[in-house]
Amino acid sequence: MATTQEKTTPCCAPQNNNKVAATSSSSSAPPQQQSQQQQRPSVATFISAIDSPPKTASAKGITVMVRAQTSHPLDPLTAAEISVAVATVRAAGATPEVRDSMRFIEVDLVEPEKQVVALADAYFFPPFQPSLLPRTKGGPVIPTKLPPRKARLVVYNKRSNETSIWIVELREVHAATRGGHHRGKVVSSTVVPDVQPPMDAVEYAECEAVVKDFPPFREAMKKRGIEDMDLVMVDPWCAGYHSEVDAPSRRLAKPLIFCRTESDCPMENGYARPVDGIHVLVDMQNMVVLEFEDRKLVPLPPADPLRNYTSGETRGGVDRSDVKPLQIIQPEGPSFRVNGHFIEWQKWNFRIGFTPREGLVIHSVAYIDGSRGRRPVAHRLSFVEMVVPYGDPNDPHYRKNAFDAGEDGLGKNAHSLKKGCDCLGYIKYFDAHFTNFYGGVETIENCVCLHEEDHGILWKHQDWRTGLAEVRRSRRLTVSFICTVANYEYGFFWHFYQDGKIEAEIKLTGILSLGSLQPGETRKYGTTIAPGLYAPVHQHFFVARMDMAVDCKPGEAFNQVVEVNVKVEKPGDNNVHNNAFYAEEKLLKSELEAMRDCDPLSARHWIVRNTRTVNRTGHLTGYKLVPGSNCLPLAGSEAKFLRRAAFLKHNLWVTPYARDEMHPGGEFPNQNPRVGEGLATWVKQNRSLEEADIVLWYVFGVTHIPRLEDWPVMPVERIGFMLMPHGFFNCSPAVDVPPNPSDLDDKENGLPAKPIQNGLIAKL
Repeated sequence: MATTQEKTTPCCAPQNNNKVAATSSSSSAPPQQQSQQQQRPSVATFISAIDSPPKTASAKGITVMVRAQTSHPLDPLTAAEISVAVATVRAAGATPEVRDSMRFIEVDLVEPEKQVVALADAYFFPPFQPSLLPRTKGGPVIPTKLPPRKARLVVYNKRSNETSIWIVELREVHAATRGGHHRGKVVSSTVVPDVQPPMDAVEYAECEAVVKDFPPFREAMKKRGIEDMDLVMVDPWCAGYHSEVDAPSRRLAKPLIFCRTESDCPMENGYARPVDGIHVLVDMQNMVVLEFEDRKLVPLPPADPLRNYTSGETRGGVDRSDVKPLQIIQPEGPSFRVNGHFIEWQKWNFRIGFTPREGLVIHSVAYIDGSRGRRPVAHRLSFVEMVVPYGDPNDPHYRKNAFDAGEDGLGKNAHSLKKGCDCLGYIKYFDAHFTNFYGGVETIENCVCLHEEDHGILWKHQDWRTGLAEVRRSRRLTVSFICTVANYEYGFFWHFYQDGKIEAEIKLTGILSLGSLQPGETRKYGTTIAPGLYAPVHQHFFVARMDMAVDCKPGEAFNQVVEVNVKVEKPGDNNVHNNAFYAEEKLLKSELEAMRDCDPLSARHWIVRNTRTVNRTGHLTGYKLVPGSNCLPLAGSEAKFLRRAAFLKHNLWVTPYARDEMHPGGEFPNQNPRVGEGLATWVKQNRSLEEADIVLWYVFGVTHIPRLEDWPVMPVERIGFMLMPHGFFNCSPAVDVPPNPSDLDDKENGLPAKPIQNGLIAKL
């Protein structure tokens, strides 16, 4: 992912969004951590390995130069690095047939050990933080170079239907780079049996063409009055896993069909006319229709005059004309500073990353706290999975339970953001690079947005005796990206506040996935939103993975998790007025004990504490996870989608850090026949959490009962949670936030304010 300068893209101007094909996995697999501190390599070990002299090499008479590493170990792969990785793997193919059959699902960075990150931040990249490394008797040991970066590739062989994982060392680059003579070194190559990797945009397009060209399908559409195949939309949904016929021995898709009404209206909402009653099963490996059945002739819904999501005039309405311009300007520029992917704002600093599967990743989050210096909060924050189960038992809706991260990829479905529409103010954009299905590199420009937002009042108090008031204006730094998965849009936001809070927010919008109704029919499991049209009930679940590091340097494991519940005191001598309640803490000592659910009736929340650091009151420093609105799956325990999504059964899971534990439903949830793979399996080890390198997995969701007002567009719905300091600071950072001088002007009359008189601002 490359940074770009601020761009002046016209608001809502049509653009071609690159849809790329890649899904991520962030790590190779070391042994399980039986004793984290014993198995974790020491800094000295890393320095010894890093200081070893480089080997000279050459290939076919071309001089090979050892290239100094200019990218931070956590920076996303560059376009050149992706090209090197793909070329290396392709060249390693045993035969021309194998090489021609390679399809590149994912090329992603192998994130290094935390100690390597510490070395990089200490000595190689500004702002240079030697304090990250422990002191030695002979003084600091300064390494000469960092280890080479590595790429991890998920490759699908279209001929053999095999999935393999390759690790490539990006160490050597030929001098003749203009001719594309890039070379890396294959570290390992492993075939993963009995899995199907995520689907790709190229496959989706090919599947749509195959279905539309299938004679029985064309005949079925003709029965419904449709002969123009250009009107037909085929959305190739993954098959999921409902029985052995969905086993990953075949690469399958079960498309949903929709139909537009006008061939000359590219902005028409085709999802307004679902084509029900048709069953299609497609072999995505060979691109052939395996099964086809016209089960029931359901008339197409009539063309709803309100179906389109374009501006009011094109829908027979009138656009609002009473909205005057609202300008957000920063004449002196922004308050944040950007150095590559390193961000500094107020007292926060962190790094921005991006993967094809997760999308935006926040690395190395820390707060600069006066004389206490840099205080780490989290090593890595991201959204690692999401599941959308539908609650309608009728076909085809019962099988709609998409894993939008694991089956498709949130990052690879991201799109270019438009200034004035998606983001306002002074914006710093970051581009993202991915491999496509055939190994080429594609770029999504303006993929990640970084900007400041006014957020109302941070705090205020007025003394009624003196009339004097103190007020602080709140400002937050926002990092975000937006992706489109078929009909839905998801906006992912991380907000950093001046009082030490971090907010994770997801905005859901887009278009509802609909079903058709017979004349006069209604559905118990959905909302009728137009004649012949209904929207099924469904849920959206998201999983945030938070590799915490509260007051911990990289490699330290001094965190624990405490659950806090508010209890009502029993009547008695301690509660004679029956009004008493108190907060009760409970240490979550092991993984099985830490499988927890939200409870708003007890104001339940969880605190990640450092076991070795105390505040001025003598209590352990910490950060608390405060849930927002939440829910659990509204499905029976035997629901098929819960085979793959056992992690939805609880809102909170806690594990000790392990590099290979990244995906809560397993790395390959597509057509996954295994029960409870991933998070639900890892916690069965019941590892100790009393003092560990803590990883929080927070599962949060929303139950969507569609409204009439959700048609034709679904207004944004927001869900999320908060990470808040809890005994972390000795006093509120909000005290140090100055008021905004521009807020002292009289905006109504455009006049400057008089000096404060009796605690009030008087007009001239």
